[in-house]
Amino acid sequence: MASKETSKVIINNDLEKKIADAFEVFDHSGKQTVDVREIGTILRSLGCCPSEAEIQEVLLATEDKEATGSIHLANFLPYMIQKISEHRFYPADAETLLAAFKTLDEESKGYITKEKITKLIMEEGEQFTQEEYDEMMQIAVDPTTDTIPYEYYINQLMVEDDYLQDNSNKTTVTEK
Repeated sequence: MASKETSKVIINNDLEKKIADAFEVFDHSGKQTVDVREIGTILRSLGCCPSEAEIQEVLLATEDKEATGSIHLANFLPYMIQKISEHRFYPADAETLLAAFKTLDEESKGYITKEKITKLIMEEGEQFTQEEYDEMMQIAVDPTTDTIPYEYYINQLMVEDDYLQDNSNKTTVTEK
């Protein structure tokens, strides 16, 4: 009987190819396996936005039981096909993001201060890493006012978010 390490996964469609291609970037051995520490990066490269708890869920479902610490494409591919088909791990849509920012903007100014958002994302809930924080601030903060004009920021995010979504489904946010 051939082991998973020697048997190759057969790719049947574009979605499977996209997932396999992202996976194989981190397959340094060429045996269709990756280290479990790479899974978050692989998911994000697919346009997914998983929480740390969701990454752990993927690891529990796909980690190789015989070779702990690694994940084989044969386990990962069907799991991710199912999750992507269910629209799991997708980023929030523009309307949801706008509602969240409006909740934070108690005075309806149309922006959030850098200090307020920094406190929220670095100290409360599922905290950002320094790298995630720096990346967000680079795009989100208006250098002139040192604030986050959230409608503009959301629109910037939506422009970058065409990897898994059809352009016809995009929404531009405008305050009414």
